Amino acid sequence: MNSLEQAEAPQVVSPIPAVVSGNCRDLKAFERRLTEYIHCLQPATGRWRMLLIVVSVCTATGAWNWLIDPETQKVSFFTSLWNHPFFTISCITLIGLFFAGIHKRVVAPSIIAARCRTVLAEYNMSCDDTGKLILKPRPHVQ
Repeated sequence: MNSLEQAEAPQVVSPIPAVVSGNCRDLKAFERRLTEYIHCLQPATGRWRMLLIVVSVCTATGAWNWLIDPETQKVSFFTSLWNHPFFTISCITLIGLFFAGIHKRVVAPSIIAARCRTVLAEYNMSCDDTGKLILKPRPHVQ
């Protein structure tokens, strides 16, 4: 068949497979983009978690040393803090990190996945923490 015959031949196209395949392509593209976005957040989230753990351990260690010091009970609060600069600096750093929003950065992928689950629930779908879409079975109506 030459190109002229192909152009004149009637083309039969079923609209249902086109719509279904179009929706599947959209869902696959959405899933790929969601997993890519969550995957890209993982390294930064890991670094923020490590920073939070290190500063928390430093604060806890400094607090322990501050509390077991017998001089802490004998002097004023500010003098006590001045005598324990490790605790004071790590505590100020921890408070600063929380004001900067480290608690949101540590759980950012979980927040995104939870919000996607909320939206996808209307379409009988869900997603796991990696962004992989999950189709829920429709309830059987009798």
